Amino acid sequence: MASLPRALAPLRHGQYRWLAASLALSLLHMGLWAVAVVWQVVALDGGPAELSVVAGLSAGGMLASTLLGGALADRIPQRHILLGVALTQAVAVAVAAVLSLTGALALWHLAAVSLIGGLAAGLYYPAYSALVPSLVPARDLLAVNGLEGVVRPMLAQAAGPALAGLLVAALSPGMALTAASASALSAAACVTALPVTPVRRDPEASPTGLLADVHEGFRYMVRTPWLLATLVFAALMLLLFMGPFEVLVPFAIKDAGGGPSQHAWVLGAFGLGGALGSLLVASWRLPRRYLTVMNMLWGLGCLPMVVFGFAPQYWVMLVAGAVIGGTFQAGMVIWGTLLQRRVPPALLGRISSLDFFVSLSFMPLSMALAGPVSELIGLTPTFLLAGLGPPVIAAIAILAWRLPADEIAHPLDTGDEADVVAAPTELDRV
Repeated sequence: MASLPRALAPLRHGQYRWLAASLALSLLHMGLWAVAVVWQVVALDGGPAELSVVAGLSAGGMLASTLLGGALADRIPQRHILLGVALTQAVAVAVAAVLSLTGALALWHLAAVSLIGGLAAGLYYPAYSALVPSLVPARDLLAVNGLEGVVRPMLAQAAGPALAGLLVAALSPGMALTAASASALSAAACVTALPVTPVRRDPEASPTGLLADVHEGFRYMVRTPWLLATLVFAALMLLLFMGPFEVLVPFAIKDAGGGPSQHAWVLGAFGLGGALGSLLVASWRLPRRYLTVMNMLWGLGCLPMVVFGFAPQYWVMLVAGAVIGGTFQAGMVIWGTLLQRRVPPALLGRISSLDFFVSLSFMPLSMALAGPVSELIGLTPTFLLAGLGPPVIAAIAILAWRLPADEIAHPLDTGDEADVVAAPTELDRV
């Protein structure tokens, strides 16, 4: 039976509480910025093209810096990276806020701040992922990732955007930017309470450059079947799924008689489903067949996309959004735990960055293809492809890379995990 205390177990650790608080404030910053920048562009008489440039610079910055971030996370204390990221975001957005409030802001200022924020964000995830196992015992890692899966949609997709919308409506976009800067600065304050944990890789013992470090991470990925199989599947899944979900779902809702508010509720259902899915997985033990369960959660989780192709009743779309969000986040909880338990600590930062880089590599292409493909073959066939393709790819990945045998040979939740971080494993594959 699910146990809520098990899901909240990581909060017993005082050091992790500071990291969790910092993460929450960083997610709030993301949600505030996401809405504030939209209405700031509008206030500057910008349109979809200008907003696309600003948003694209942020996404491009993250992809450009994440591999470097992984190499740095394995070389220097992760606390220093998290502090630098939070302070960079706080200062950059504060400059935009001041310029906005004084009437001196231009679109190129926003573009520059967006690029800086994206570059900083690319350094955050590898450092955060590498730091967590240093602060909590191995048995609590599943719960840690579950809590993150609950907090992320609540703050980044709900509370942050809602607060930004209220500030824009009641005051101005500049005040929403001010709130975003304040949240990043508060995150930095929480990071200062974290200990400086030892670096698990000794650069003096293997004095290589950053590019060599990145190459070492790539080599480990290619030589580790469960890791390569999952990342290849994730990249292909997002190629088929993400564009239709982000670009075509609004048109499906429109065809069913809905509008912007109905689209917002579908996205809200996606976020709520994700929070509930994360909480459930975090409350239970890690599945023995963790690789099979995780990949099939993602693959089968795409099946509800099919319903959007037939313009069903609105409540069916809400249920579909919730199911997709729940299965996706449930798989993400297992995935985060798997990385922290099976990847050698000295490589965790680089593998976390490769996870981000490889799995999202096709996302821009998916966005670009969704519209033209739907015009070529029709909206319904495009949704059928997005819903039916990923389960097939998941099954192929599981069978081709023999994941069932791998997960049985490397059990993770045996019930006797020690109160220490996971020991280095599979180093012989590097």
